[in-house]
Amino acid sequence: MSNVRTPPSAWPVDYWLVLTMVALMFLGLTMVLSSSLAISEQRFGQSTHYFIRQALALGLGVAAGWLVFKTPIHFWQTHRGKVFIFGLLLLALVLIFGREIGGAKRWLPLVVMNFQPAEFVKIAAIIFVAGYLQRHLSAVQEDFNAIMRLSLPFGLMALLLLFQPDYGTTLLIAAVVTAMLLIVGAPWRYFVLTIVPVLALLTVLIVYSPYRMARVASFLDPWQDPYGTGYQLTQALIASGSGGWFGTGLGASVQKLLYLPDAHTDFLFSIFAEEFGFIGVVGLLGLYALLIIRMFKIGRAASESENRFPGLLVYGIATWIALQVMINLGVNLGLVPTKGLTLPFMSYGGSSLMMLCVAMALVLRVDFEQRAGSLPPLAADTTKKEGAHDAA
Repeated sequence: MSNVRTPPSAWPVDYWLVLTMVALMFLGLTMVLSSSLAISEQRFGQSTHYFIRQALALGLGVAAGWLVFKTPIHFWQTHRGKVFIFGLLLLALVLIFGREIGGAKRWLPLVVMNFQPAEFVKIAAIIFVAGYLQRHLSAVQEDFNAIMRLSLPFGLMALLLLFQPDYGTTLLIAAVVTAMLLIVGAPWRYFVLTIVPVLALLTVLIVYSPYRMARVASFLDPWQDPYGTGYQLTQALIASGSGGWFGTGLGASVQKLLYLPDAHTDFLFSIFAEEFGFIGVVGLLGLYALLIIRMFKIGRAASESENRFPGLLVYGIATWIALQVMINLGVNLGLVPTKGLTLPFMSYGGSSLMMLCVAMALVLRVDFEQRAGSLPPLAADTTKKEGAHDAA
C-alpha cells in the first residue's frame, strides 16, 4: 500500500465530490423505500424488503470502495489485462450458471445477493482502455490498426453481453470507449469505419427479433397500445407529468401503487418527478452535473501529470456515469427505447450500486494521489518497439 502523506490542513480528496456522492446515495435510498412500498408488500409481505437489500448493497459497496481506495492506482494500471479477463470470465460464467429473470440471464446467484457481472465489466473495460491508450497513444492518433486491435477483446465482450442478452450495457460500453478514444485525439474518420457496421448489425438483430421490434414500436408511439406494449412507458409519462412544479410530496405518488411496473428500478426517476416535481428534477440534475464536473476536473488535473492513465481512468468513469444518467432519463421520458440501465446511485440494483461505489473509489484515489504528488510515473509508449503484439 502507498505511504503517501498529505498536509494535515489539506483535504485529501475533493470534498464537493464526496458530499455530492453521499447526497445521491441517501436520496437514492429514500426513493427506493418510497417507490417500492406497495410492490414490496405485495411480493414479500413487508414494505421494506427492497430498501433493506439496497441498504445492504450500499454497505457492501462502501466496504469494497474503501479497499479499492486504499489500493494504489499503479496496481490497476499494472493488472489491467487481468481485470479485463476476469470480467470476461464472469460474463461466461453467467451464461452457464446464471439466473434468468424476465427472459434475460444476467445474474450470478451468490449467497447474499444476485450479482450482475455486466456492472463489473463496465469498470474493467474502462481500466483496460485507459491502460491501452497509455501504452499506445501515438499509434492510436495516427494508425487505424491500433484502434482495430481493440476489436478482438471488445468483440468477445460484446458477444458475451449480447448472448445474455444485454444490449444496453453493450451500447453503453461502446459509447464510453469511443469517447475515451476521442479524448486522446483519435481521428473521427476511424469511427465511421467501426461504428456504422456495429449499428447495422444491431439494427438487423432488432428487425429479426419480434420482442425488440415491439419495444421499438412502443417507444415510437406508446399511446397506440397503452394497455399492452406501451403500458410501462405511458404510466411513466403520467407519473412524470403528474408532479407539476413542486410534486405531490415524498411518499404521495399514485403511480407507484402498482400502476407503474417495477417503479423502484429503471423507472424510479418517474416516481421522483411525481413526488418532487419540476423543481426537484432540476435539483437532481444539478447534483449529477456537479458530480460529473468535479470528476472531469480531477481527470484534467491528473492528465496534466506525466502519466495519462489516471486521468483517462477518471474521464472514462465520468463519461460512463454521465451517459447512463442521460440514457435512463431518456427512457423515462420516452426519448429513447428501454435499455435496462439504472439511474446511477438512485435506482434499485445492488450490483449497480456496489460497482458505482468502487468506481467512485477509483476516482477519489486518483484525486488523492494527484494532490499528494504521487501519481505513478509515465510508462513509455511502446507501440513502435513492440509492434502489434501487445493489446493489453
